[in-house]
Amino acid sequence: MSKIVEDYKADCENCFGLCCVALPYAKSADFAFNKDGGTPCKNLQKDYRCRIHSDLRKKGFKGCTVYECFGAGQKVSQVTFRGKNWQEHPEEAQVMFEVFPKMQQLHEMLYYLKEALGLEESRPYLTQLKKAMLETERLTELSPTAILELDIPRHRMGVSDLLLKISEDVRSKIRRKTTKVTKTMGLIGANLKGADLRGSNFRGALLIAADLRKADLRSSDFIGVDLRNADLRGANLTGSIFLTQAQVNAAKGDIHTKLPPQLNIPHHWVE
Repeated sequence: MSKIVEDYKADCENCFGLCCVALPYAKSADFAFNKDGGTPCKNLQKDYRCRIHSDLRKKGFKGCTVYECFGAGQKVSQVTFRGKNWQEHPEEAQVMFEVFPKMQQLHEMLYYLKEALGLEESRPYLTQLKKAMLETERLTELSPTAILELDIPRHRMGVSDLLLKISEDVRSKIRRKTTKVTKTMGLIGANLKGADLRGSNFRGALLIAADLRKADLRSSDFIGVDLRNADLRGANLTGSIFLTQAQVNAAKGDIHTKLPPQLNIPHHWVE
């Protein structure tokens, strides 16, 4: 496992099942029933473990398999609330559930910053990157009340601007003519099979159910991209940046899909 993924991966053993309680979801193709935020999922056991964890997709909870807290769950459980769980300390529950999604956003930023630190193109920005990481880490150490008062969008804007500069430098190395894509093209369900999309900036794009079979996606920026049911069979994502395991899990692919080294072929791709 890469150091990036290892540092910012959910550790359910040290979390109080926060994603299974704090977050709401609606009955859909991703979830078998409705659940309000702050209400424990029916599948969550008293030991904070999911009773259908190994069968989530088969039981209608595909949405759970494509969620990643980037380590925010254990941070909130063991650091922010010092091991106090919401069952034994119900007076802390509501604040804990409100802090969790904010912490998730901070940890997601840390994941991207850590990845950027390992890129050759980041050398001119090392001082800025390290400063951004230290400041973001400092915010994760704040008290629950202070975390709730944070202006997360403002902080994210500064981090995003820095990551975009690095992304532009990475993608600028792609000089051959490629298929140009923009977020205004209507990429949901788009037919991009076999397209040369190297160095594309997909930031925030909706590639839901897009046909990307055998597409060349090397050195593309995938930050914030929705890849639900995108078909990546045979696609080449080598060298792509800011792509997460959760995004990959949400897509379709096969053993011929080439991923960055820190990411794994999901089990459901080969079942």
